[in-house]
Amino acid sequence: MEWQIYILKCSDGTFYTGITNNLISRIEKHNLGKGAKYTKTRLPVSLVYSEKAKDKSQSLKREIAIKKLSRTKKIELINTFNFTTP
Repeated sequence: MEWQIYILKCSDGTFYTGITNNLISRIEKHNLGKGAKYTKTRLPVSLVYSEKAKDKSQSLKREIAIKKLSRTKKIELINTFNFTTP
């Protein structure tokens, strides 16, 4: 099972970081208001970053690390992402 860490940009300009094993489905859930409580009031959301992880444990550790980054560092990370449709 492939795990991914992702960053969404919310309609208010904030970022949400999460993990999933089905990126397309998870983004759809967020945009239907059935994702995280945080994104529910900030719809629509759009994918701005994702990276693969070898397992759930690694993805959780990376998610925590990304959440600790400042907004400026998150933007730098997003800017290094060569976006392609998942």
